[in-house]
Amino acid sequence: MISKSFCKRVDTQTAPEFIDITDWVAQCVADSAIADGFAVIYSKHTTAAVKINENEPLLLEDMAVFLEKMSPRENGYKHNDFEIRTVNMNEDESPNGHAHLQHLLLGTSETVPVIGGEMQFGTYQSIFFIELDHPRPREVMVQVVGE
Repeated sequence: MISKSFCKRVDTQTAPEFIDITDWVAQCVADSAIADGFAVIYSKHTTAAVKINENEPLLLEDMAVFLEKMSPRENGYKHNDFEIRTVNMNEDESPNGHAHLQHLLLGTSETVPVIGGEMQFGTYQSIFFIELDHPRPREVMVQVVGE
């Protein structure tokens, strides 16, 4: 077994934001020179997710509306009450309970089979890095494992 890892900085512009990283992941798979195995695409954040879905503009709008309905930004989350919260506080802490809860629905990673040196996708599948919190620099990783 061989393993090759890649990391990319993603500068997000808004939230939610669906950033198609499929071409970059495909390039990572090609650069790995691994013919058969799998690629794991992983977000290093608890308020940014990785998902496979269709890159269709109206569907992306629908997904943003869905996330807002499931966990509205303006709800009263205990995580956002900085007068009672004492754990994992930072100087630049923001009220982002909604983003953590949306992340629960989406998850941190996806795994894609690699056969013949290429990712195996359905016709409309794309890989998205999804910003759920607010614009900032982020990191996404790819690890390709196989032979």
